[in-house]
Amino acid sequence: MATLIDLLSVLAVPWAGLSMVVLAFTVGGIVFLGALARPLTEILGATGRDIARRTRQILILSALGLLLAAGGRILLEMYRLATASGLPLADVWADLWAGSSVRAEGVLGSAAIMTMGIVGTRWDQRRPILLSLVACVILGAAALSVQGGSWPGGNRWPLVALAFVHGAAVSIWLGGLPYYLGALALSKDHVAGYRVSARFAALAGGAMLATVISGVGLAYGHIESPGGLYQTAYGVMLLAKGLLFLVLVGLSCGAVLIIQRLRRSPDAPMLVLRRLTEAALGVGVTVFVASAWLSLLPVAPQFPFTPDLKGGGAAAWDHWVEQVASTFPRLVAPDPTGETVSSDAATRAWSEVTHHWAGVLVMVMGLLALLERWRPLLLVRHWPLLFLGLAAWVGIRADPESWPLGTLGFWETMRDPGVAWHRLLILVLIGLGLVEWGGRIGLFASRTALVFPILMATGGTLIFADPQAGGTLQRELLFEWTYSPIALLAVVGAWARWLELRLSSPVGRLAGWLWPVAFVLIGLILLMDREF
Repeated sequence: MATLIDLLSVLAVPWAGLSMVVLAFTVGGIVFLGALARPLTEILGATGRDIARRTRQILILSALGLLLAAGGRILLEMYRLATASGLPLADVWADLWAGSSVRAEGVLGSAAIMTMGIVGTRWDQRRPILLSLVACVILGAAALSVQGGSWPGGNRWPLVALAFVHGAAVSIWLGGLPYYLGALALSKDHVAGYRVSARFAALAGGAMLATVISGVGLAYGHIESPGGLYQTAYGVMLLAKGLLFLVLVGLSCGAVLIIQRLRRSPDAPMLVLRRLTEAALGVGVTVFVASAWLSLLPVAPQFPFTPDLKGGGAAAWDHWVEQVASTFPRLVAPDPTGETVSSDAATRAWSEVTHHWAGVLVMVMGLLALLERWRPLLLVRHWPLLFLGLAAWVGIRADPESWPLGTLGFWETMRDPGVAWHRLLILVLIGLGLVEWGGRIGLFASRTALVFPILMATGGTLIFADPQAGGTLQRELLFEWTYSPIALLAVVGAWARWLELRLSSPVGRLAGWLWPVAFVLIGLILLMDREF
């Protein structure tokens, strides 16, 4: 049982991220139903009624997901504490209920049940009011459970209020995307498509503005100075989340341009609008997982900058820049048995060699993918097999203390979150290689190729949720400097590949050049990785 709990704990961050996803989908669905789907039933007739019915179906599934996520987190915490303490479950439950986070999960689960009950019954004039109250309860519970810090000066409540507004805005914008996609799929002509799109664009535009304002306020409450954006792990992660936001803004601007064309002409590319929305939804899921990890990091004001290298801060940043500028990538490790090499130095050298060779492989894959687009040679199309080589390299080198190089057994080391995460990443790499290679040589159907961007986005999202970032402030900072940009590029590249596969228009062809460039940049970043 202890091993099972350890393995489930590895998934704590993505689980929390998925909880944020279903929470946003639930709140976004409530707003979409009341502000868009229901009013459109009188305007669009049968199409509007189909949209309202589809919205209710997705909303019930989202609320069910929220219930399962909240209940699952409570059960996991109960079993974890019961295993560690040996106490009966009744005593563990009493101790857990005293904590605010578990009470918040209970509130979320209860609100999810209420949502399913209200949406599943006959609709009348009271339903929008009840659903609005439930949405406020969900957002309030989430804001209170996440914001454990305080505003400069000691007052916590401004942060809670900002978190409430931020959660509401993000839920209306990103949480409304699956409902918008469902409505677009049911729109039978450009008139219905325009009416749905124009209303959602106005709703999402206001929510986007509120997201920016509240996000800036939260950043001010958590970062003590502009230097904290790159001198603390929290700040670096916040920057990565901000860049993902810019990607979402870019996709939204492209969608708005199409909506404007849709108003004037029935020949506007509705398909491109749907594909851009799909990509925005995928990026949005990663944003929620990144937010879940951000909520677990110590905020910057709790750890002021010091000249001590081990504490992170400006000294660590300057040292890392100096190391990158003054040393070449390490492709051969020194002999760890040499008298002049300490065990710490040998460990750092081993890690750098592992990362630098991985960077070489990823950069070569990106260059070969670019070459294939420029001149499709028969041999070049087999470049995805390098993913298998990368998976083997990570499997052998990433954890030298465990099987196959070390003395520790395979299952024994699975209790280490870092080792379990590496092995999960290996499975993603193998899947990437086999799916992409099989599709290029005709082993799989054309739709199977969509697994590649999904796995690639999953890999980038898992990097955001990697538990190895925990530990000392220095380790967290170094990890975020290196891997947050990698995760960002992996997610952007994944959805660029998705657009290439789903569109034959100029948008798809442009996206086809973007994702190989992301591979090259990931390889370069891995080559700059340094341990200290």
